Amino acid sequence: MADKSGDIHAAMRGRLGSARDVYTGRLMPTDQILTFQNTHLLFPTRTVRRAGPPKPLAASERPLADLEIRSGGDWFDLVDYVARNRLVGLLILKDREVAFERYDYGVGPGTRWMSMSMAKSVATTLVGAAIHDGVIGHVDDQLVNYLPNLKGSAYDGVSIRHLMQMTSGVQWDDTHTDPASNRRHMLELQLRQRGGEILDYVASQPRIAEPGAVWNYNTGDTHVVGALVHAATGKWLADYLSEKIWAPMGAEADAAWWLEAPNGLEVAGAGLCATLRDYARFGLFMMDDGVVDGERVLPEGWLAEATQTGLAAEAGHDYGYMWWLVPNISGSFADGAFSARGIFGQYLYINPAKNLVIAVISARAKPRYSEVIPDNDFFNAVARLLS
Repeated sequence: MADKSGDIHAAMRGRLGSARDVYTGRLMPTDQILTFQNTHLLFPTRTVRRAGPPKPLAASERPLADLEIRSGGDWFDLVDYVARNRLVGLLILKDREVAFERYDYGVGPGTRWMSMSMAKSVATTLVGAAIHDGVIGHVDDQLVNYLPNLKGSAYDGVSIRHLMQMTSGVQWDDTHTDPASNRRHMLELQLRQRGGEILDYVASQPRIAEPGAVWNYNTGDTHVVGALVHAATGKWLADYLSEKIWAPMGAEADAAWWLEAPNGLEVAGAGLCATLRDYARFGLFMMDDGVVDGERVLPEGWLAEATQTGLAAEAGHDYGYMWWLVPNISGSFADGAFSARGIFGQYLYINPAKNLVIAVISARAKPRYSEVIPDNDFFNAVARLLS
């Protein structure tokens, strides 16, 4: 584990909220910002190590003063988006160069910020790396082939594809603000820090639909993804991420990943903490279909496969392998744009057709629906302006 003494001393200068405070959305702005940049202090973590000098991000500033964001019948500008949506960091890469970078509220390039559910997209990407490495055969393999302890549970009969599409059919309520929800019970187990309890709890849930029949957003499914990657590779997620992606992509800082218990499994659905620039570098890695310096890390065509929607579209959501599809300003998916996103306004937007990556970190008042301007409207406005 990384030395946290400096972070702890910094945190003591303000009020560091608890994990329960975070999920209920009951932190005042200053305390919330302090907490969000120090969530790696709330739980034990494992370090995602960088290696060697970082790959530079060349600057090519683009004028955004004329940015016009059309949303809900109104027009907004860049200041509106940053201020009203309570962004603390915004980084735009156009043609692989920094077109815009800004930090507020004491946050800076070296700040490690929570990703929340953006981590889900990273976790499923590690499944792709494991397939390329040959330790996972195919997305249609049965989970129990790799996790035999799930035999007889609701996950018996669930394929890896079902799991990554959140169509496992396993019962789950992911409401962050409801203390009685499955998601909040999972948080309580994480606070207890007893290895294996979260997976046991997730696997104890009943089946409410046949695998592949119903889409339901389920952080429990993502925890099973983490267990799958660990079982297949024999490596912790943080170590595998470092080896396959973080170090090769030229990250400039170590990241941290929450653990369910000391020396236990990573919390795959929410626990990654990294810098804004390194989130953007991960976006470049995905836009390149998982190729770094000419070396393939993900199976060829993984990007297209991971961003195909299925049953989620029938439920009114455009969702792939734990990536959200983003329609363009005309409502079309022609750009192939997609995003990772987390509560309180954490986003990584990738638009291959426009050669555009946007990383957003925020401190919004509540876990969901507290933004004034929908983030997809901002992404589309930037894509239009910089095209």
